[in-house]
Amino acid sequence: MSVKIRLKKFGSKGRPYYRIVVQDSRVPRDGRTIEELGVYHPIEAEDKQISFDADKVRSWLDKGAVPSDTVRGLFNKKNFSL
Repeated sequence: MSVKIRLKKFGSKGRPYYRIVVQDSRVPRDGRTIEELGVYHPIEAEDKQISFDADKVRSWLDKGAVPSDTVRGLFNKKNFSL
């Protein structure tokens, strides 16, 4: 089973927000999650857009979870080293 850290979409048309979640790679984007790690609000002010629990993220990365390209970019924006 391959586990990924990726975004799960919420919100309405034109006002999206996302949760940073851990999912089995075979599950659809908005399907069942294993754990929620944080949120991403692209519409918010720059300093409030991304928030996540770094300890949980580090734990999942140590277990072998692979972040998607978009999530990797969000982590880099917050200066979180992978």
